Amino acid sequence: MSSPNISNISWGSMKVQGCPQVYKDCKVWPGGSRTWDWRETGTNHHPGVQPADLEEVVQKGVKTLVIGRGMSEALQVPSSTVEYLKKNRIDVVVLQTEKAVKEYNDLAAHGVKVGGVFHSTC
Repeated sequence: MSSPNISNISWGSMKVQGCPQVYKDCKVWPGGSRTWDWRETGTNHHPGVQPADLEEVVQKGVKTLVIGRGMSEALQVPSSTVEYLKKNRIDVVVLQTEKAVKEYNDLAAHGVKVGGVFHSTC
């Protein structure tokens, strides 16, 4: 299964190819996507993305995980989260969201088993 293309990104809105829903924040993986609901894990901009936010995507068997920190990079990514991914032998890329989407789409287009979590506002 291939990772779906993110076809559009703008402030507060993300569109994943093949999915009728428009997301504010989303998780994507080979064969699927869904809303990234921060309330599920108690995530906030600080301390930021937690391993629990990534666990679902990791369990899909991704080799690379891209994290979009928001348009103004307000969402933090603690070193413990990066270490969690490295411990699971997953390459991690952390970027401003528009750059993260471009990197994710490039990796997906080259057949990499890539997943991601993306914040589309601040």
